[in-house]
Order: sequence, then structure tokens, then C-alpha cells
Amino acid sequence: MSNSLFQGKFNPFRQALLILGASITFMLLEFLFRQMHLFNPDPLFAWSIATASLLFFAIFNSVLSLRADSFSKYWSQSMYSYLGMAFLNSLAAWMFSSISLNDAGSYKSIYVVISIGFLVFLSIVNFIKKIVQFAEKEEWNHPRQRRK
Repeated sequence: MSNSLFQGKFNPFRQALLILGASITFMLLEFLFRQMHLFNPDPLFAWSIATASLLFFAIFNSVLSLRADSFSKYWSQSMYSYLGMAFLNSLAAWMFSSISLNDAGSYKSIYVVISIGFLVFLSIVNFIKKIVQFAEKEEWNHPRQRRK
């Protein structure tokens, strides 16, 4: 029996909490290193971490949605998880960098692009899943014969 990541079913809330925890951990480490003068990162580094974690969530949540029993339930949980994660990531990035999203330059646009991309990813995966389900149910009484 394989213990592949894509074999199990994952709750979107758990996914968001794990990724949010990792994101805040990286932000905290960056903040501590900056306070100890070990290195001097970009002031918007916390926003980079926040957007990267949102993209990470968007991709993996979309792929893991293939294993969901009820896509509509998974979809709503994913939306709430994403919104909560986007808000808490923004709050953490603001707290660690002291720069708001409006003052963070292009990160506001990146947030919008990743959010739209998340919706597109989920829609594409759902569409592919529907096509595969239709193909599995279709009866093939007369397969097309190949010419030799």
C-alpha cells in the first residue's frame, strides 16, 4: 500500500492551517534574523512569503481536490480556507514588515492574480474530473476499429 500524498483525502482547513503555520514560521525567522542583524533582507520579504504560501495553497489544494468525494463541499471549504489564509497571511506580513498591502507595491496585484488563478485552477480540475467521470460511465458498445 502506497503512502503517497495524493492517495489520501485532505481537509482544506487543515491544508490552510499547515501552510499558514509554515508561512508565519518563515516570517518569524526572517524577523528574528533581521533583529539580530544576521542579514538584511528586502523590507517586503514577509509579503513574498505570504504570496508564495498563497500560491502553494492554490496549487496543492486544486490538485488534492481530485480526491474529494463531494466537490461542492470541497469547493466551499476551499474558498473559506483561502479567504481566511489570505487575510491572516496579510495580517502577519503587515505585522512583521510594518508595511500595509497598499504600500507593498506590486504585491497587491499579485494577491489578485493568485486569487483569480486559484479559482481557475479549481475550475479546471473540476472540469477534468467531470470529463473523466463521464468517460468512465460511458458504454463503449462499438469501439472504433483501427485500420491496419
